[in-house]
Amino acid sequence: MCVSAFVCHHNSFLIYGSLEEPTLSNWSRITHVSVSLALFISVLFAVCGYVTFTGYTEGDIFENYCRDDDLATFGRFCYGVTIILTFPIECFVTREVIANVFFSGTLTTILHVAVTVVVVAVATSISLVYDCLGIVLELNGILSATPLVFIIPTACYLKLSKERWNHPDNLTSGLILTVGVLVMTVGFVMTV
Repeated sequence: MCVSAFVCHHNSFLIYGSLEEPTLSNWSRITHVSVSLALFISVLFAVCGYVTFTGYTEGDIFENYCRDDDLATFGRFCYGVTIILTFPIECFVTREVIANVFFSGTLTTILHVAVTVVVVAVATSISLVYDCLGIVLELNGILSATPLVFIIPTACYLKLSKERWNHPDNLTSGLILTVGVLVMTVGFVMTV
């Protein structure tokens, strides 16, 4: 859960602010229901995929089915709709960062629409240029997620700590930082 919090925290404030009644109890309820539902669906897909294909299960479960399988095609369609509905939330975060950095946090309606169109157009253009985004996702995970989850928080903790880095209270953070740098380095080398 901690890893998930570091990876999706950039959406949290936007979603919390969009609630009709932004209270801690509403936020807690929505978070627990959505994470529990996502866990249930992930486990269901994993179990069904493994039971069906045993040791030959691909990472993308739809790769196990033929291209002309109608039920699998419907599943691919549903997955595509899910991605289409997930994509805007990342664009909202990007638009918010652009508004804060370049426009002091306020956008007129015209700038709001223009920035949104530019962000979506750039992301769509990049995705259309490449046939397989596997390498992009791998590099994104190695160069973005690993520092965000392992390196930056522990480095900040060690920097803000009043004790030296080799103090017993800081050893766990130092170990996590070291492992994070090692994972990022080895993952980058293996990906390239």
